[in-house]
Amino acid sequence: MRVLFSSTSGSGHFNPLVPFIDACAARGDDVLVVAPPKLEPLLAAREQPYRIGGEPPETELVPLMMRVLGLPADEGVSLMTREVFGRLCTTAMLPTLEELCREWRPDLVLHEMYELASVVAAEHHGVPHAQVAVSAAQFAESTDELLRPVLDSYGAGIAERLRASPYLTRLPTSLDPSPYAVTRRYHQPPAPDALPDWWHSSEDPLVYVTLGTEVGGMPNASALYRTVLASVSELPARVLLTTGPLTEVSDFGAIPRNVHVEKWVPQADVLGSASLVLCHGGSGTVYGALAAGVPLVCVPLFADQPTNAGLVTGAGAGLTVTADAPGQETAGFGPDGVARLRSAVERVLKEPSYRASAARLAAEMSATPTAGELLGSLGAVPAPGLR
Repeated sequence: MRVLFSSTSGSGHFNPLVPFIDACAARGDDVLVVAPPKLEPLLAAREQPYRIGGEPPETELVPLMMRVLGLPADEGVSLMTREVFGRLCTTAMLPTLEELCREWRPDLVLHEMYELASVVAAEHHGVPHAQVAVSAAQFAESTDELLRPVLDSYGAGIAERLRASPYLTRLPTSLDPSPYAVTRRYHQPPAPDALPDWWHSSEDPLVYVTLGTEVGGMPNASALYRTVLASVSELPARVLLTTGPLTEVSDFGAIPRNVHVEKWVPQADVLGSASLVLCHGGSGTVYGALAAGVPLVCVPLFADQPTNAGLVTGAGAGLTVTADAPGQETAGFGPDGVARLRSAVERVLKEPSYRASAARLAAEMSATPTAGELLGSLGAVPAPGLR
């Protein structure tokens, strides 16, 4: 079987595809991965063949992204969805994906939900397709109508057939009910290794702090990190902060004694030992924490993060601390930002109900098929997205 995988830029969009890529490779399928140039270092480090597609011109993309970051969250999501994912990225990737669907002739296209050129190409060439969720279903549904005019400009009914195609998600039913008729849930079994002993045999609880890989490029990133670090500086806890490649740690000022900083650590290794995750509410981090039964304190910033944080809070698996005041020095959290963050972290660490709720979700998630098991059933799904 030939399986074509496609992703937009960003590890948060590519990573949900990885368990399916690995499962296809393990069972002997011919695999080809297509992504924009920014993902080439990540793809080159893997064993599967890949092709690099096009990317939007910087002269158009950069001004758009600056507008997105300056808008209220809902307006920013709307502009990002329509203009970046819908128009620019689809236009840039489409020639490569049309060529591959025409000449390589995959039996199945598996795409992350915001890589749309592969859907257009698959529809043009009669190739079955399925979408892998990178966000909660309620967030995905909110962007469907924004993408409909873009997709249907390439052929009548494409948007409707995309919505009817199999929707593969890692989030459990009780947390994230799905409006998609052909929803299939899966999980990725964690395989954690032990963390290095950065805290000299301390037995204090471990708090994992991550704001993802993109926050370092934001104008107020340093102020945000300083606020977060101040909130955990006096806790009787070990704190691991991962910053991603875009962040200059020297801008944070003095690092608290209980905090260890790394650019990157395998998430599964941290979550295997963590008592709490303090994060931005990104989908990958939320999924990983809940799959490991670890409660969260979410500090949502943009995109789908407010939705994810709301799901966590609603399920009783954590708390949300939201920005309520502008300002570079407080990163939008006002003068009481440090106190509010610290209070939330202390509460989640202290009250066992949060961990119990996270554990309940972890059990529900682990009862779903693995990605490999799910792949075996896709051919039997009676949906327009599969022939």
